[in-house]
Amino acid sequence: MGVDKLGTMWAVFQGLVIEALPFLLIGVVIASLARWLSPGGRWLQRLPAHPLLGPLTGAALGFALPACECGNVPVARRLLAGGAPLATALGFLFAAPVLNPIVLASTWAAFPDQPWLLAARPLGALAIAMVLTLLLRLLPEQDLLTAELLAERRLNQPLAEVSLLQRGTGLLGQRLPRPGAVKRLPASEALGHGVREFLNLASLLVLGCAIAAMVQTLLPRSWLLAVGDAPTLSILSLMLLAVVVSVCSSVDAFLALAFAAHVTPGALLAFLLLGPVIDLKSLSLFGLLLRPRALGLTVAGTALVVLLIGQWINLWKL
Repeated sequence: MGVDKLGTMWAVFQGLVIEALPFLLIGVVIASLARWLSPGGRWLQRLPAHPLLGPLTGAALGFALPACECGNVPVARRLLAGGAPLATALGFLFAAPVLNPIVLASTWAAFPDQPWLLAARPLGALAIAMVLTLLLRLLPEQDLLTAELLAERRLNQPLAEVSLLQRGTGLLGQRLPRPGAVKRLPASEALGHGVREFLNLASLLVLGCAIAAMVQTLLPRSWLLAVGDAPTLSILSLMLLAVVVSVCSSVDAFLALAFAAHVTPGALLAFLLLGPVIDLKSLSLFGLLLRPRALGLTVAGTALVVLLIGQWINLWKL
């Protein structure tokens, strides 16, 4: 590998890390505050568990939390660990990277003359979140969530839903705190927990950014954009590009603006839909939430839904 490519790889890596870390920090701060202010998470358990209302509620939470796909992972983890219904937590995890004010404003700023795109992007993100939520809820929780997250989640669920044996706690006859009755941690301890979580997530994020920088440097974008006029190949190439470049959803619309005139409308929308859910850096973070089988279903389900949406847009616009 030449010196020029190494320099390019380092520059791309720095750009990805600098872009993503602030949003990751925002997400950790929000999750840490929620953990400190409501340690038992009783309010989380009151969120709707309905298979349709739950994802809609989770998606709506994205409007109040301006975090991209990096920052929503720690918040989603706090929702799941606190005992929130799967439907709401997963709806937030998959929809929040698009359904937040920063992303919607940046999309409008980049494409003010394409009103269809301003409507199709949030609607497409909502459709992806609902399909993925329905798909993943078919798995038992022990096959869906990582062991550490599942153990913390069961400690915060009511005994009516999770038995003592499932909680895996202590000795028989030991008195356990009721969910929602847990004492608030000292601020210093809560801060320490937040710092450890940030460092843990940041290490995975850096690894994902390094992989994205290497793949992005070795795989020229010109190859992917060469099939811009082909209805199906253009969608597939832009989906691959979204995974490779791993740019945050808060700025991806401006990147898409650079090649929007050279690709089909469906491919452009596919780029703006897939990247906020699946890219090389977010996949590393998802490993803290989802087991490999669930992660595989997430990737396959997202790719299929985005491809179908892109095809439908091309049939409509071309």
